[in-house]
Amino acid sequence: MPDNSPTVAPTADVDPRATVGAGTRIWHLAQVREGAVVGKECIVGRGAYIGPGVVVGDRCKIQNHALVYEPAVLEDGVFVGPAVVFTNDYYPRAVTPDGGLKSADDWHAVGVTVRTGASIGARAVCVAPVTIGRWALVAAGSVVTKDVPDFALVAGVPARRIRWVGRAGAPLEEQGDETWTCPITDELYVEVDGVLNLVIQ
Repeated sequence: MPDNSPTVAPTADVDPRATVGAGTRIWHLAQVREGAVVGKECIVGRGAYIGPGVVVGDRCKIQNHALVYEPAVLEDGVFVGPAVVFTNDYYPRAVTPDGGLKSADDWHAVGVTVRTGASIGARAVCVAPVTIGRWALVAAGSVVTKDVPDFALVAGVPARRIRWVGRAGAPLEEQGDETWTCPITDELYVEVDGVLNLVIQ
């Protein structure tokens, strides 16, 4: 029977209180903090950071130097590009108003949620608390300050929806009457009141 244990590079720092799923690979200099849960068949790239209590689903890819701060939640099949940052503080400060160094007791962490199949492009910043919808695509370098709908392609600073994308990641082609098709899979999508849904055929 083949060994499907996680593969952890010798230079990676995986806290013994973290959980890492079968078949997951954690590369050089990555750090997975206490209480984090990383699912099965994931890839955690060189220098990536996964904070305490972060939850990562199955078959996710977290690329080099991405910073996933707690309490982020990534559902299955999420792609996080190189040097992406998920923030976790409404009002970031190093010190309290009286000049003392802030501690964990001086702030309440807020997280980024990324739904199934969504992708975050290189060097994008997601400012918590936001939710990235299912199969959405955040363009490289974008700054996300508001929730992203399912299947939306967002870009810019701040990020705004510029297209719809399908599950294959390609921009959808408009067919009229609020219907869209994927040029790769031929899947059909219908837009109703600004919400896009896949038509199960």
